[in-house]
Amino acid sequence: MKRQKTYTPELREEAVKLVLTQGLTLDDASHRLTIPKGTLANWVAAAKRGTAPKAAPGSRTVPELEAEVTKLRKELAEARMERDIIKKAAA
Repeated sequence: MKRQKTYTPELREEAVKLVLTQGLTLDDASHRLTIPKGTLANWVAAAKRGTAPKAAPGSRTVPELEAEVTKLRKELAEARMERDIIKKAAA
């Protein structure tokens, strides 16, 4: 039995971008990514129709994650500063 290979939504999106925005042919893109040409053609056709699978529910974009990391680092710095003030006051 041949097991069907699954691809991540991110890989699918990047593969479609190679064809649509960077102008690679289906043959070139499928060869570079080692994806069957027919599979890539289906993904490109779905993207053109607007029926491409969206990101998983609850997933966030990289800029959203970076903004959260920045916010959390700032909060951590404030918490450490407050902790140090309390330590000095208790001493």
